[in-house]
Amino acid sequence: MAVVRAEMAGMVLKVCVAVGDTVGVDQDLVLIESMKMQIPVGSPQEGTVRQVFVTPDQFLNEGDPIVELS
Repeated sequence: MAVVRAEMAGMVLKVCVAVGDTVGVDQDLVLIESMKMQIPVGSPQEGTVRQVFVTPDQFLNEGDPIVELS
């Protein structure tokens, strides 16, 4: 299992996946706004979404967990 973490601080604008979804490499998991830029966070691997740790309008710090994949 892999936990995808925030690479920078920012606000979650959109969650693009739900528990049980199958994702491919580089598929968008969430969209974060940081420094007035919208930054998609892509999946580092193929897998199934086991857990989503964030919700829209939630502030993330660098290193916070976003999604768990298996």
